[in-house]
Amino acid sequence: MNNFLKQQLNQLKIFPEPELELRILLNKNSLKKNEIFLSNFCISDINLSSFKKTLKRRINREPISKIFGQKSFWKYDFVVDKNVIDPRPESELIIEKVIKYYPKKNKKYKILDICTGSGCLAISLAKEYKNSKIVATDISSKALNIAKINAKKMKCANQIKFIKYNLINNYSSYDIIVTNPPYLSLNEYKKSSLEIKLFEPKIAFVAKNNGYEFYKKISLILSKILKSESTAFVEIGSSQAKNAIKIFKLNNLNLLEVSKDLQKLDRILILNKT
Repeated sequence: MNNFLKQQLNQLKIFPEPELELRILLNKNSLKKNEIFLSNFCISDINLSSFKKTLKRRINREPISKIFGQKSFWKYDFVVDKNVIDPRPESELIIEKVIKYYPKKNKKYKILDICTGSGCLAISLAKEYKNSKIVATDISSKALNIAKINAKKMKCANQIKFIKYNLINNYSSYDIIVTNPPYLSLNEYKKSSLEIKLFEPKIAFVAKNNGYEFYKKISLILSKILKSESTAFVEIGSSQAKNAIKIFKLNNLNLLEVSKDLQKLDRILILNKT
């Protein structure tokens, strides 16, 4: 390994996998078509000025996704910035479960996405259910602007109506409801990484009542908008299942399934109306 690479690795040792971090940054600043590996690296392979700028940003704990404005989710690359949280791989479980419960993709469903953020859930569902119409809400105008950019980029803007509102603005009924609401307590948020605290919106993470604020609000909404044949898919924190289930049952909602993520942690509550 040449001296240039050793110097960059030393700076990246603040991260658990410095070599992976370096490879990503090199390839993001590559002048080559082929992938760059540390074993065959040549400094002429990269835009050196751009590399140094992005390296500095990463050392300052800015996530790779925010530096380059893109994060992969489901089958697509979504535009992201500091106004939206990065789509997380565990949230893809919502899409998987919707497809399991609603395998007929050519049908016309009414879908609601509460707390849409970057629009990753609404847009991924629009691409899977091309005949369906979707309403996606968020309290943040800046987040909705990013979601609209993504919908246009994915060529599904005509399927989705984005609405600025705290949760929902009416009680129309829907076939499919998905939501990934804020669910961290303030103490949990304080313990989160600098990448989260410095470069992602706090409002998208933190919920009052020790993280349960939005489950209480959403359970009331679901009790009014779920039809007998409708299903809700709600993302939860990994330790919240027991208490969250109690909240939903208080509003006469029936638990169909607690779905675990790849780490075998409780992640999605699947509910219908009793």
